[in-house]
Amino acid sequence: MEVVAATRSGRVRGSAAGGVARFLGIPYAAPPVGPDRFRAPRPPEPWDGVRDATAHGSTAPRVPYPGDLGALLAERDVPGDDLLNLNVWTPDPGAAGLPVMVWIHGGAFTNGSGSEPAYDAAAFARDGVVAVTFNYRLGADGFALLDGAPADRGLLDQIAALEWVRDNIAAFGGDPGQVTVFGESAGAMSTVTLLSMPRTRGLFRRAVAQSGAGHTALPRADAEAVARVLAGRLGVPPTAEGLAGVPADRVLAEQARISAELRGGTPDPAVWGDRFTDPALLPFAPAVDGEVLARRPIDAVRAGEGADVDLLVGTNRDEFRLYLVPPGLTALLTEEHLAARTAAAGLPAGAPAAYLAAEGVAGPGEAVAAVATDAVFRIPAQRLMEARSRTGARVHGYEFAWESPLFEGRLGACHAVEIPFVFDALGPRTLAGPDAPQHLADEMHGAWVRFARTGDPGWEPWNPDRRPVMRFAAPVSAVVHDPGAATRRLWDGVAD
Repeated sequence: MEVVAATRSGRVRGSAAGGVARFLGIPYAAPPVGPDRFRAPRPPEPWDGVRDATAHGSTAPRVPYPGDLGALLAERDVPGDDLLNLNVWTPDPGAAGLPVMVWIHGGAFTNGSGSEPAYDAAAFARDGVVAVTFNYRLGADGFALLDGAPADRGLLDQIAALEWVRDNIAAFGGDPGQVTVFGESAGAMSTVTLLSMPRTRGLFRRAVAQSGAGHTALPRADAEAVARVLAGRLGVPPTAEGLAGVPADRVLAEQARISAELRGGTPDPAVWGDRFTDPALLPFAPAVDGEVLARRPIDAVRAGEGADVDLLVGTNRDEFRLYLVPPGLTALLTEEHLAARTAAAGLPAGAPAAYLAAEGVAGPGEAVAAVATDAVFRIPAQRLMEARSRTGARVHGYEFAWESPLFEGRLGACHAVEIPFVFDALGPRTLAGPDAPQHLADEMHGAWVRFARTGDPGWEPWNPDRRPVMRFAAPVSAVVHDPGAATRRLWDGVAD
């Protein structure tokens, strides 16, 4: 059945079935092509008549995930210029005052879209929530720091999408004063970054950060170095005008080479100097330029920014296994590798033994994955919760500990495995594999909906004394206190 809603730019025609109306591919900004490629987003051109919104819109150009990740994290690719578009699911466009949830997709700021099958938000609409997903510019187009262009264009796109929600969501039954932003990985990092920015005040009331916190922002000098090398290898100056003359496919190819080079953790010092030795580095990510982003998000949160926004933060127990198990690296890593990894992180001499004895760890390969999980995900999340508590702002915490059966169970509770549970969209083509427990999806999805409605997911807020978090697991989920305390304490005093 067709259904029509009116936006400020014009009317859109969606489809309705099973008590859920879907509006797909609605532009929230003009196409970022031609002279607009490296500019801040501007409003879409209004249209006459009724625009079709029954099919997903264009997705941002990107290089597929490498190797085994590409098979596990398949992406929907829709060519076209009108990539700054969004999707809306609603139980009733004629309703009023429904809570709104806006999803920011992950993908290391170089991959993903709001149109991936895993992000079908029908279950949220089924439960009385208006849900929105959207695309934003990725990689160099979204985040390279270029002379003659605003920094962090991908972040500016995200803000433009939230402004569209503020201005238009009532036409779909939603309450613009009751918006929850939630995201995973780079989407969670984006969520915390938006939380930390004064210019987003009033755009959302609640936020959920799944496997991402407030530490991922490049210092200006590092972002300038990435842009300089990228442009130099493309034979142009590191300016908006210079890169505008380079076809997107050439930029993407060089961007992918730089990402692989820097994320390997051993960049050529003749090219990069002594920077970029962190193997988890995201070279095309938000930059602290002093204007769009004034300081690191975690530092702004520590100063009290975003304290009026309800916050839910969590990580998966075995995040980094997603990157080490499929290519078989966990079987190759030794205790020597573990000792080198803990030493490089600045951890004390007893760290290797502590990680080998940690819950769910079998052997040095999984211990290395646990160290990387802590460095990139768990410790930043802990410090985000600590920062909130010091300002007196409330925060809830969670840990996802259900283990995927894929790769004979070795994936564990890896990065992104919680997403189908949050969206209540289990299926054999997800990281959860076949026969995932529906009761766990009921619990987790229900907690997210409850949080969007009330700011309380259903368990006690986090505090620095007892550190309570909800552990989502099977056969039963329960509040636990300070999980993994022995390894967490190893990071006390380590610079962040």
